[in-house]
Amino acid sequence: MDVGELLSFKPTPTPKRPNEDDLDDSDDEPKRSGKTRRLNKSADRFAANRVLPKEPTITDKEREDILRFVETEVTEGEVLDDTTVKKLVLNFEKKALKNREMRIKFPDQPEKFMESEIDLFEALQDLSAVATVPDQYPLLVELKCINSILELLSHDNTDVSTKVVHLLQELTDVDILHESEEGAEELINALAEAECPALLLHNLARLDEQVPDERDAVHNTLGIIENITEFRPEMCVEVAKQGFIQWILKRLKVKIPFDGNKLYATEILSILLQNTPENRKLLGDLDGIDVLLQQLAFYKRHDPSGAEEQEAMENMFDGLCCALMEPLNRDRFLRGEGLQLMNLMLREKKMSRNGSLKVLDHALAGPDGRDNCNKFVDILGLRTVFPLFMKTPKRKRLLTVDQHEEHVVSIIASMLRNCQGGQRQRLLAKFTENDLEKVDRLLELHFKYMDKVDRTEKEMEQDAEDLDDDAQYLKRLSGGLFTLQLIDRIILEVCTAGPPTIKQRVQRVLSLRGGSLKIIRHVMREYAGNLGDAGSEEWRQQEQQHILQLVDKF
Repeated sequence: MDVGELLSFKPTPTPKRPNEDDLDDSDDEPKRSGKTRRLNKSADRFAANRVLPKEPTITDKEREDILRFVETEVTEGEVLDDTTVKKLVLNFEKKALKNREMRIKFPDQPEKFMESEIDLFEALQDLSAVATVPDQYPLLVELKCINSILELLSHDNTDVSTKVVHLLQELTDVDILHESEEGAEELINALAEAECPALLLHNLARLDEQVPDERDAVHNTLGIIENITEFRPEMCVEVAKQGFIQWILKRLKVKIPFDGNKLYATEILSILLQNTPENRKLLGDLDGIDVLLQQLAFYKRHDPSGAEEQEAMENMFDGLCCALMEPLNRDRFLRGEGLQLMNLMLREKKMSRNGSLKVLDHALAGPDGRDNCNKFVDILGLRTVFPLFMKTPKRKRLLTVDQHEEHVVSIIASMLRNCQGGQRQRLLAKFTENDLEKVDRLLELHFKYMDKVDRTEKEMEQDAEDLDDDAQYLKRLSGGLFTLQLIDRIILEVCTAGPPTIKQRVQRVLSLRGGSLKIIRHVMREYAGNLGDAGSEEWRQQEQQHILQLVDKF
């Protein structure tokens, strides 16, 4: 039913009255008192004799107005056309100039310039209306209004600068920006040219978060950064260069009770590090690895007090994972005793063990994780990881079972690839303990993820999606193939480097459950042919050759 039908629909004006037969003859309902029956009969007579008021009718013109409002959400109020916007800008410029003159003329007499300051505040409030019409943003830029607004970030009165921050937050709202690509581009270009992040940062330095309005201004400032980096991700580099990562690290170290601004700061840090290698390197140069480890150390023996603090903790773990993708940060993590902290978190069984598992996975992976792998064995990390491998915990687990198993298996696979000498022998010896129980667990996981991959492939056949080879491979990876490859990699390593009893157990369990060595070989050959872009070209060639040699020996 469309809007027109809804407007023209008129229900039949019949009075609602109960069915007397149902009321009187019902066996289930107890007898009502005489007084109640008399009241109901009187009400029925009144309803029958009452003349219902005639429903108001609307004219065709009113109906068209309602339809137009529903479709366009435009009312008959003042339309923000070019002329109106120019008037708003002119009024703002006049008020800003007047306030500047009064402050210069009477620097020590606030009562003289206070009225002009109120007028300026109101002019900024009026400009907020333009935030609803992003098509007019190019006009704001053309009239140099954006530059004038940014200048007020350094206004002596923080009430004015906080109002400017609020206005900028409204103008850069992502939902509004997407309504007009052209207007959004013009605005973001103007903000970038004027080095908006640096100006916002200068204003942040003088805000006191004990004052509610200024605390809100800090939150809105972070909102502006989130908006512009979401709309234009390449701005992440400039935002970091102009000092925002440094400010966030400083803000995280402030010893005040947890609040929403700390949560937002961790979120922005995670955004800045996510896809920007330059920012990961910068974080390391600013001793950011140590700062994050110090902040996370609190959660070694304490759970977050609420959902927001839990989110902030997860953001810091995510930021640390991103930072560890930079090779130099692996060394900083090692020197900062990050491995010891993550190991303790896993043992303490608090919520933090979920994040610490992800961080360990990133710290040990690839050719740059060799030193961390050997150190992890030295600090008795095997005693921590293998119980998690044997049984996925149920309490305080934020990760899914599949995610948990993927991280644990990835950690063990990284150690088998990177550990050398005595550390490698200690690792291999783990698989011979307790009547080869860890080998049985490996094969249990192998069959579990083989079934997942089979289901994924059947679903792909049923959906009949027109995917190229790469897309199909990626879908299979996310459908369990990635974890299966890690599991089969471990099976190959322990069968070829461990005692013969391991391979005998593998062959026996595979034959009992209808599996075969051929399937494992096939999975690993496919893995060797799709190593991705991790490490250098030389490392990838060595890795590929190593896997194929394992397959041949197997």
